[in-house]
This record gives sequence, structure tokens and C-alpha cells, in this order.
Amino acid sequence: MTISQERNLHTQPLDVPSAIVQRRSIKSFKPDAIAPELLRRLVELTVAAPSSYNIQDWRIVLVQDDAQKQALCEASWNQQQVIQAPVTFVFAADSTAGEGDLTPIYEQGISSGAWTEGTVEYFKTAIPQHQAGLGDKRREYAIKDAVIAAVHLTLAAESLGLSTCYMNGWIEEKVKAVIGAENDPNLAIALLIPVGYAAEPRKNPGRLPFSANVFVDRMGNPYEG
Repeated sequence: MTISQERNLHTQPLDVPSAIVQRRSIKSFKPDAIAPELLRRLVELTVAAPSSYNIQDWRIVLVQDDAQKQALCEASWNQQQVIQAPVTFVFAADSTAGEGDLTPIYEQGISSGAWTEGTVEYFKTAIPQHQAGLGDKRREYAIKDAVIAAVHLTLAAESLGLSTCYMNGWIEEKVKAVIGAENDPNLAIALLIPVGYAAEPRKNPGRLPFSANVFVDRMGNPYEG
């Protein structure tokens, strides 16, 4: 473990507002590895994200092996941050997650006091009905849940001294092949996010005024703040 990694394990994390303001997409990373304890903390904070009915329909693959990173880079139009970063989180979404055995989720909900037995019984009927009712939108809903988890990752990483890059430039079928899901038609790729130590500074490029894209009640009624 390098001195910088050791420091990041023991320093006070940034608060959420600071992490939001400070975070930038980093395209160049140092080769430094992420300490296992720090990586586990990132995973814990990522999967703490909310999801519809708490079905946790994301499927996250941590790509770390050099050969896997090279293959993922090639599936991502040769974007080098995938090779440079010590790990890339591949966020996939399983549109059939609500059809599986949700017993562990139900048991944890009851054990923690978050849900009652009545709530669980309701969910056993409501979740399949909800999933069936979504029809062609099941993929879209699963991707939304995966993206929410991805946002958790990027803010958690920033708060803990790491940098990230949202990647939406890749070929889905090739990415699925890299992670061993090429034969799963129900799995969609949501985002790729390299995580590591920044090798470049990035400044805030600025944002449009609220009046340009934030509205009150309806489009055309700008929020003035």
C-alpha cells in the first residue's frame, strides 16, 4: 500500500455536498492500486443505493485483471482510462430480478424492523404484478436502478479520495461478452465507471443558469432561484 492509499484509509471523508461540488470526470489515472479495505467500502456504499421494491436489480462486475481490462477497453472504443484505472465497475441491470427468490431480502427487511410480515406478504404479490405490468419497460426500470447505484459509487469514491469517470461509450454486446453475459438477453449494460487515483487536475467547466434548464411546475416557467 502506498502512502497516499494509507492516508486515504484514515482521513476524514468529504461530506456529501463537498463530494458533489468537487467531483469531475477523470480520463487519466495513476497506476496505484486501491487498497482492499477501501475497495470493499466502495462496494458497500454502492450497494446501499435504493432500488424499486428493494429488489437490487443491478449486477456489478469489478474488472481488475489486466487481460479483462484490455478486452473491456476494446469494447469501449479503446478508451484508455479502462486500462489505466485499477478497477472499472461495470453496472449491468437484470430485468428479471423481481422473478427470483427474494427470501433473503424479505428476511433482512423483517430482521431489521424495516418491514412487517404484512409488508412482506404484500410485496410477494405486488412485485410480480409490478414487474409484469412494466412490460417492455422492465429493462428501462432496471437500468435506472443501476444508474442510481452508479451515482452512489462516484460520490463515495470522491469522498474517499478517489476519482471516477462516467462512461457511456461502449458496445453493449462486446461488454457483455467480456463479463461473461453474452448469452443473457435479460441483462443490459447501464454504465462503466473506472475508479482510481487521478493523474490529472480537472476544473469546473461551469453550468448554465437555472433559468436555462430548471423550471417550476411546467416547461417554460424558469426557476430563478
